[in-house]
Amino acid sequence: MSDARPLAVAVAGLGTVGAEVVRLVRAAADLHAQRCGRRLEVVGVSARDRTKDRGVDLGGIDWYDDAVTLARSAPAEVIIELIGGSDGVARAVCHEAIAQGRHLVTANKALLAHHGAELVWAAEAKGVALGYEAAVAGGIPAVKGMREGLAANRLDRVVGILNGTCNFILTGMRESGRDFATELATAKARGYAEADPTMDIDGIDAAHKLVLLAQLAFNGAIAFDSVHVEGIRGLATTDIGYAEELGYRIKLLGIAERMGEGVCLRVHPCMVPRDLPISTVEGVLNAVVAYGHEVGEVMMVGQGAGAGPTASAVVADLLDIARGCRVPPLGAPVQCLAPLTHVPIADRQGAYYLRLMVLDRPGVIAEIAAHMRDQGISLEGFIQRARSPDVAVPVVMTTHETTESAMQAALGEIAALPVVLEAPVLIRIETLNHQ
Repeated sequence: MSDARPLAVAVAGLGTVGAEVVRLVRAAADLHAQRCGRRLEVVGVSARDRTKDRGVDLGGIDWYDDAVTLARSAPAEVIIELIGGSDGVARAVCHEAIAQGRHLVTANKALLAHHGAELVWAAEAKGVALGYEAAVAGGIPAVKGMREGLAANRLDRVVGILNGTCNFILTGMRESGRDFATELATAKARGYAEADPTMDIDGIDAAHKLVLLAQLAFNGAIAFDSVHVEGIRGLATTDIGYAEELGYRIKLLGIAERMGEGVCLRVHPCMVPRDLPISTVEGVLNAVVAYGHEVGEVMMVGQGAGAGPTASAVVADLLDIARGCRVPPLGAPVQCLAPLTHVPIADRQGAYYLRLMVLDRPGVIAEIAAHMRDQGISLEGFIQRARSPDVAVPVVMTTHETTESAMQAALGEIAALPVVLEAPVLIRIETLNHQ
């Protein structure tokens, strides 16, 4: 073990992840020192409640009631921000740490998705490291994998199952046949969903992570409001059953891809062929798939959340700093980043699944098909089993490849038909062929 002075770190935020970081740094001190030549030492912590039992020994660690004061005054080379939130105290802590010339490690995907560019500029101008492995896909080394392991490649697309809560719910709906609300309640009971699960089930959490992956893939800053975001609230077990019958599995995917001279970012439910590896990623697991010109398809799978996996990623960044590794946070110095042109989802080309509840009357299907024909949409498949005149029956259609704009135009016309009794269900089919 090296005799080099310890790497002093301070932790702002002592939730489950912050407490686990402190525990891990202390429990594996010898292993970490062996791997990086320096011991890691927690010298300061900050949280709102000093009296709370966090299940970790804080003896010998200075306590700061104010997180910004910790970032300014703690005798630490590295500040770890684990407070969360895209603004407020978390943002102030990060800027203060950089201003003081301290390295910064954060797990805050929301902050980075909204304000990452300003933090990267500040960190590079100050000559300090900005580590955020824990902000994307928990314990999966997705950031290092794409930024460093695939650095020799031009990346044209990155696809991910980026939210374990949604993946757990969709897996449960498929396996049990229970509805969305029931599986969401199960996720809450098992600690996989927050009391307010909005960020997860509406796709926002996945979109935050997709922005970070896309910036690495395409070497440029991306505005969060350029991401098309849909969640899984509207999915029914009916559609999951039809997906299985058609040879697909429904996943909430984040997809970032080059399209022409720009890039398109979108998060939404997808029907994915069952024989693709990403279809087999179930439960709370996450997956990140990158498509490189030299390596082809690379897939990384693992725990996407939880105290242990997230703390593991935080400490991995600390070890890099202790080793003296300095990698541009976005894979290239900020002055070398390319301007990225946003491509709207309206330009997407692909196949679609459409489910309608219609009155079973003569000519209904022909009328619906005519609206699709008028938009240049060709049908690939059609399912209608129930026959009950003047009663609502499900009609399922799949299309050949078409454009999003054409599909949305047809959908608007079809939804307005008097014989269509419920809002149509539209799910994009993603074969994920290598481009």
